[in-house]
Amino acid sequence: MLINEVSKLTNLTKKAIEYYIEQELVFPNVLENGYRNFSENDVECLKKIYVFRKLGLSTTEIRAVLADATNNTLQKITVLKELSIQREQAKKAILENLSFGKDYAELSSELRAIEQSSTVNEKLLEAFPGYYGRFICLHFARFLNEPITTSEQQSAYEEIIAFLDNVPSLQFTEDLQLFLMESTKQMNTENIRDVLENTKQSIENPDKFLLENKEVIERYLAYKQSEEYKNSPIYKIQTILKEFNDTSGYYDVFIPAMKKLSVSYSEYFKQIEVANEKLSFIYPEINNFNKE
Repeated sequence: MLINEVSKLTNLTKKAIEYYIEQELVFPNVLENGYRNFSENDVECLKKIYVFRKLGLSTTEIRAVLADATNNTLQKITVLKELSIQREQAKKAILENLSFGKDYAELSSELRAIEQSSTVNEKLLEAFPGYYGRFICLHFARFLNEPITTSEQQSAYEEIIAFLDNVPSLQFTEDLQLFLMESTKQMNTENIRDVLENTKQSIENPDKFLLENKEVIERYLAYKQSEEYKNSPIYKIQTILKEFNDTSGYYDVFIPAMKKLSVSYSEYFKQIEVANEKLSFIYPEINNFNKE
């Protein structure tokens, strides 16, 4: 079909459609008379582009989304958009503080913290693929909003950036990638936040967690000893993640640097150690149930 009909079907102007062709987002055939002939797939693609543009995605982001059949890119962008909204809210609070006469120098350090947090979060998403990357990004994001006030914190920040820029790729076999995609495709940012909040509560009050979840923990431990678990994709994935974290510098470089950079994370990590100690005392067979 020709561009006039496509324009009506997609709610896009002819100029917009021509622009998306120039940006190589859609590829209609060119007829002998020079007119463009759009297929049904082209029309569907333009309808998607219309939605993505209304949602504020750039043409670069749209190109990446259209090229990714797994939806991982779209999920990654969703996390970045959520974190961007949080940053804008923080900037709005800074503006309000300025209007009430707060000190510019003090608020400037808060602004730098927002930008540094953004940098680390983006690099976390790039360094770790798929659901795992989204999970750890949202996990650490809440600890990255503190201003850097000491040379030790600045050094730790630089260590984190260097680690994320040089960390080796986390590789899963094709079958494990497929399993991860299928098992996490319905997990949105709200689901991840719920998991993180439940983990946070279990660490803050391990005694209550152990009391309320005794049966669940025991079933979990029994399952971990079973042949079914040891032959499962989950076991293989956890084995790969453990080896990766042990060898990549995640435990030796990244986590120690996070503890130096963020006071709140350092306190959280201490709570993890206390929770693990109590859990291991009651269930000796458990291995760092809440290890980072």
